[in-house]
Amino acid sequence: MDSKDLAAEMSILLDEMEGDQGDPHELYLRVRQLLSNMQAIGMPPPEDLLRLERELEESFKSGN
Repeated sequence: MDSKDLAAEMSILLDEMEGDQGDPHELYLRVRQLLSNMQAIGMPPPEDLLRLERELEESFKSGN
């Protein structure tokens, strides 16, 4: 996956987040995969995506 593919995936993910978020676990897994792909090609992860990942992790830990 190159940087253009990652940008497209991030755009799709953000569009979905603005609408019906669906299953938060699915969203979390997609965010983690996107971050992993970014790391694999040496792209710096956006802070807002890292923050979303942390917030989702915290919500799962607290049981919400």
